[in-house]
Amino acid sequence: MKTGFRYFCALVLGVFALGRMAHAAPDPVLVGFDGAYSLKNSTSAQAIELGLKAAIHEINAAGGVLGGRLIELVTKDNRSVPARGIANLEDFAAIPELVAVFAGRFSPVILQQLEHTHKLKMPLLDVWGAADGITDHDFDPSFTFRVSLKDSWAMPAMLEQAKNKNIRKIGVLLPNSGWGRSNDNALAVALSRAPGIEVMDPIWYNWGEGDMLQYYQSLLDAGAEAVLLVAIDIEAALLVHQLSDAPDVPRVPIISHWGVTGGDMIRASGPGLMKLDFSVVQTFSFLKAMPGPLATFQKTLGELTGSDDVVTLKSPVGVGQAYDMMHLLAMAIDKANSTDRTAIRDALENLDVYHGLVRTYEPAFTAQNHDALSPEQVFFTKYRADGVLVPISQ
Repeated sequence: MKTGFRYFCALVLGVFALGRMAHAAPDPVLVGFDGAYSLKNSTSAQAIELGLKAAIHEINAAGGVLGGRLIELVTKDNRSVPARGIANLEDFAAIPELVAVFAGRFSPVILQQLEHTHKLKMPLLDVWGAADGITDHDFDPSFTFRVSLKDSWAMPAMLEQAKNKNIRKIGVLLPNSGWGRSNDNALAVALSRAPGIEVMDPIWYNWGEGDMLQYYQSLLDAGAEAVLLVAIDIEAALLVHQLSDAPDVPRVPIISHWGVTGGDMIRASGPGLMKLDFSVVQTFSFLKAMPGPLATFQKTLGELTGSDDVVTLKSPVGVGQAYDMMHLLAMAIDKANSTDRTAIRDALENLDVYHGLVRTYEPAFTAQNHDALSPEQVFFTKYRADGVLVPISQ
């Protein structure tokens, strides 16, 4: 009698356990992000993470992917060091159910990751790095996809910006890095297509320079009437501080690549920035965002942070472009009906139309083109005293 009762209880408990297992939530789909979190003054990694989390929040609220699996974000810090970026990529690849890795701000890191991402067959999604070689390479099939600027679009636009200011002779400052070399190549191509613009041979500097004013002064001494600056916020802010301390040095227009927007440029530069003609190339601004997606994003931002103020968000290109790319990735996961990385890579080339913050993608990528943006998205901004980048009316 007692034995029968114990058997009955065990049977009931077993059925109950099976029922709980049947209704347990399926394993999440994991997505990686490799960002430069610990770099001094950097806001780029945090901006990209915010964009990713906003999109993931919306995707999960709508039921996730693959019929109910939620997306989870896994982050790593590469400290802007290529070797760490490679190690992080390999660590991500070893995680089961991690389907893709979002790259961070620094082109030199991403360029060094290319061989490894293709060896590992891991989709690498670029939402900031602008070096042409990130998507223009010989790996076939390509596992890199970009929703971001390219140097070959930035340089012609920067030359045109100088031309609009009636500049006759242009100086150039480039970092001695993969990003600097990408811009040097892009500048040469742009000049071959725009005869009549006099551009001096670039001056090269190293990241971590203690004196940027010497290079600026050398360009002025050679007759430069404007400077095309390819830099991140650290060196750019140093130049602004040095100009503030040297009132006798002439101020010429500085036309900057967007690396400066990856940090708190206003805080790092001090009030001297507001006294310069300093314009910055961009591909996204919340002041130019698509209205429908913007309203959706603002609602999500309010739910995540308690405020729907998008205008004062730091590093807006990182937020907007990461947000769009995450939605595109979710579409690809569902289209592939799988967490297989190669199947997702293939699906990214065959997506339907998506109405994003940055643009409407019709579609985002094809087998021949892994760049979702175009030169049409390029425009210029200037800093407001509160740090907001305001589009410049042409």
